[in-house]
Amino acid sequence: MPPKSTVPAIVPTLYWKTAVSKVRNILFIMCDQLRRDYLGCYGHPTIRTPHLDALAARGTRFTRAYVQGPVCGPSRMSTYTGRYVASHGATWNFVPLPVQIPTLGDYMRNVGLRKALIGKSHVLPDILGLQRLGIDPASGVGSLLAQGGFEPFARHDGIVPDAKAEQGKPAYNGYLQQNGYGARNAWHEFANAGTDIHGQLQSGWQMRNAGLAARVKEEHSETAWVTDEGLRFIKEQGDKPWCLHLSYVKPHWPYIAPAPYHDAYGPEDVVPAARSDAERSQGHPVLRAFQQHVDSQSFARDEVRTTVIPTYMGLVKQIDEHVGRLMQALKALGRQDDTLVVFTSDHGDLLGDHWLGEKEMFYESSAAVPLIVVDPRAAVTGKTCDALVESIDLIPTFLDALGAPPEGCWLEGQSLMPAVCGTGKVLREAAFSELDYAFYPAARMLGLDVNGAKATMACTDRWKYVDYMGFEPQLFDLKQDPQELLDLGTSSAHASVREEMQVRLAHWRSSLRSRTTMPDLEARKLVERRNTMKDFVIGAW
Repeated sequence: MPPKSTVPAIVPTLYWKTAVSKVRNILFIMCDQLRRDYLGCYGHPTIRTPHLDALAARGTRFTRAYVQGPVCGPSRMSTYTGRYVASHGATWNFVPLPVQIPTLGDYMRNVGLRKALIGKSHVLPDILGLQRLGIDPASGVGSLLAQGGFEPFARHDGIVPDAKAEQGKPAYNGYLQQNGYGARNAWHEFANAGTDIHGQLQSGWQMRNAGLAARVKEEHSETAWVTDEGLRFIKEQGDKPWCLHLSYVKPHWPYIAPAPYHDAYGPEDVVPAARSDAERSQGHPVLRAFQQHVDSQSFARDEVRTTVIPTYMGLVKQIDEHVGRLMQALKALGRQDDTLVVFTSDHGDLLGDHWLGEKEMFYESSAAVPLIVVDPRAAVTGKTCDALVESIDLIPTFLDALGAPPEGCWLEGQSLMPAVCGTGKVLREAAFSELDYAFYPAARMLGLDVNGAKATMACTDRWKYVDYMGFEPQLFDLKQDPQELLDLGTSSAHASVREEMQVRLAHWRSSLRSRTTMPDLEARKLVERRNTMKDFVIGAW
């Protein structure tokens, strides 16, 4: 028997039909490259995140949340569409999201909420799709589609190289210039650069400079600016309902923080890397190829980790304090009691684990993320949910919280509200994540074509299985080996487990939602009509 479908039927949950919804607004906070285990409430031994810990104490903290692709672009596109990467097709950072796929902005507008973006989205316009439909990207509809359905209240994707410092007039760059930071690329020269003991400008792009204080004042930093813009939006909305995607660009590199966060932590706060010598000498071919990347070679050195990670922690602490500002403002404005608050990340950061930098691989430090959901209606607070959940569950959760039935043509996730409100459980036997690594040096090292560098993770309560196109798989026993140091991908004793996981993966692939032009309700009605047809029966004698 094949495993049960991991792509649930989209049906309305029961509790919102019998309860008066007090949720009118949604504050959806996302960090970039924030590891799950770098928050106090998730067990980090020395980091101090009292405001996020307090948020978890008011809501539900999910311990097994996974992104659908451990890279910024594909992960966010899955979150913004409620679809797996294989279903939306934006498989890497510079692959546009197809124009025809509804996004979070569309769903929220359909239920009467203004949907605004502040900070990072990583959405790229589908120019070819817009041209095919005869839509001008500069028009009202075209601009909305080009922004992935978001109203770009204050968009800031973070990376502003010199060539694009003035192109499109990035909002944050303009803000810095207005506040006296006189440079063509103020983002680079002030927000992400420091000054050494000789008074020389040093770039945050070089990790050796992570311990320097950024040249920007803290109140003008990226994290502070995103928070300020978020507060401005919330105040402007007043009593009108809204959904705000507040998307921080940190603690994503460049690893450099403004004072006083640049030296809030030291080498003594650095947790040892989860890695073994065997992973370097006998590891999976794809793993060893990624270990040759420049970032991985750097993070393999202890001096890099003890320089960078304290700054990474300082950036997390800064975010925590600004989340505290947001929560205080919500309370003061009377919005705490009618706003669903969600805090998460688009992926983690390997920080030297498994001899790797960046994020792309499916280890817990990369594919697993924090997820905290606070619903003002929940009778029980401070809950912990250990069920397997996915980032694609957020749109169904938002719709459910607002009392709106999930729209079943496109969404592949399920609502988390039964777990949040205590009326039920999240029923999922496995979580899935995907990687298209054709664009990385690792693919060239392995001699792979642009369509031949694919990997997919299936993760159950106990097992994590990674299928690599053209290579043997990886398998980890998360119960016996939580640091994922022992790869059982070729273990003869675990052949049956790998076979079971491969069947599960194949079943998931065949279960993806491809019927996107007819809602499930209409499909069921059509089935009923077909079953009751008597006057016209094909094939009758």
